[in-house]
Amino acid sequence: MCSHRSSCASSDSTTPHIVAAHPEQGWNLLCNGAIVFDDSGELLPDGRIVAPHRVPAGQLAVAA
Repeated sequence: MCSHRSSCASSDSTTPHIVAAHPEQGWNLLCNGAIVFDDSGELLPDGRIVAPHRVPAGQLAVAA
């Protein structure tokens, strides 16, 4: 469950929003302090990590 900071503009929502986007580096900072990476991995404010959720290559769509 997300616990928004009191400075969060959307504290009425349960979904944290991006407060700093860095697509050129492949990460975004969320209002709850989590860092989300383009590969779907996360670094949580307490130092825990969430491993990337990678899709097996055989399940990827291929453009014809």
